[in-house]
Formats: sequence, structure tokens, C-alpha cells
Amino acid sequence: MLRALAVDDEQPSLEELLYLLNADPRVSNAEGASDATEALRRINRALESGPGGPEAIDVVFLDIHMPGLDGLDLARLLTGFANPPLVVFVTAHEGFAVQAFDLKAVDYVLKPVRRERLAEAVRRAAQFRDATPLIPVHEPDPDHISVELGGVTRFVAVEDITHVEAHGDYARLHTPQGSHLVRIPLSTLEERWRSRGFVRIHRRHLVALRHIGELRLDAGTVSVLVGPVELQVSRRHARELRDLLLRRTTS
Repeated sequence: MLRALAVDDEQPSLEELLYLLNADPRVSNAEGASDATEALRRINRALESGPGGPEAIDVVFLDIHMPGLDGLDLARLLTGFANPPLVVFVTAHEGFAVQAFDLKAVDYVLKPVRRERLAEAVRRAAQFRDATPLIPVHEPDPDHISVELGGVTRFVAVEDITHVEAHGDYARLHTPQGSHLVRIPLSTLEERWRSRGFVRIHRRHLVALRHIGELRLDAGTVSVLVGPVELQVSRRHARELRDLLLRRTTS
């Protein structure tokens, strides 16, 4: 169960967010703060309480535009803490997504907030909190990558990995059997696995060409279907991806 703090200077938006969070069965408690300064005081109490303490906070749902200290400022301050809560940005502005993910945000939710979209952000936060990051160890061979789960080291076959999702200095490896969080930047995996058929399709995604089932074009946007998951392809990477897929089908 997640313990959440919602931060928004607009009272109607804060009340709506708190209502949706408290209605989610994965959230044990959600409380609010009307500005970043109040939120920072509350987070300091949570950190003093400790992760198992009565005032602990697992995740902060944070607006960006607020008077005084804004949401990005608060997130930057949190990166300097030893064990900060996770951050999900909830904002009406699309233009700050790159900065948000550079600050290791778990998700970026646009207003008006839809129940289903917020539920996905809660799922991501719960999954990220419960994951055991990998402490890099010597890899047994180039065909496998080691991950740690609950103190047990497992070796995941690279050929089973369908795509990889960036989470700041971490990456989430997706396979048909599940996903694993490792403490390796996406750029490192991109370089390591380029010769194994992995290609960058987006700032946040690396995909195995052999697992792409469809390439979709819709109103100028490009996406790929990887198993049941549809992933957007950025304009920067679309041409290279199409060329690689064409060469793959004609070779």
C-alpha cells in the first residue's frame, strides 16, 4: 500500500486528486499540501520518521506551476536527499516532460486527470517502490544479464527481452514473463546491445527488432507493436527504424 502526498496550489485540483488517490485500493493514505514549501516540510517529517514510520511518504504527486517554489524546484531538492519519495508530476503543461524525467520522475500525468491514467501512475509507483534494483555484478556471458529480486540473483536471457524503458539511471527490462529493474542507464544498454538487434526508438525506449510485430503510421505519428504493447517512435528515430525493418525483411 502506497502512502501519498499530493501537492497543488489550486484547491479544486488538489481535492480531485486526493479523491482519486484515496479511491485507489493500492493507496493506504493520501494527504495534500497547497504549495511546495508546505510539501517540503511534510517530506522532511516523513524522512525523519523513516521508511516504516507513521509519517512516511512513498510517492509525491506534484504539480509544476505553483507560486514561489515550483514543482521542478522541489523535485530538484529531493534528488539531494538520501532516500527521497518517488515523484509523479501532475500538470496541465506538456512542455516539461523532458526535465521531469531527467529528475527521475516515475510518471508524467496531464490534466485534466483521468481516473484510468492516474491508476497507471499509481501502478508504476508501486512497482518501482517494490522493485529491488540491481547492484552491478560481473555478467556470466554476453547472452544474459543478471538481476536481483528479493535477494536472489537471476540471469535473464537477452533474447527474451522485448524492450527496455528508461528510469533515470535505471532501466526496466521487459520480457513476456515480467519486468526487471536494473541499475544501468539506457544509453549503456543501447551501446552494449546494438549488435544484438536492439534499436533506440525514443528517448525512453530501446526495442529488440525481432520482437516488433507491427509498424503503425497514424496521422503522421509512428508506433510499433511489441507483443501486446504499443510504443511511440520519435520523429528523430522513425526513419532509421523503418530502414532497419526493411533491411531485416528483405535480407
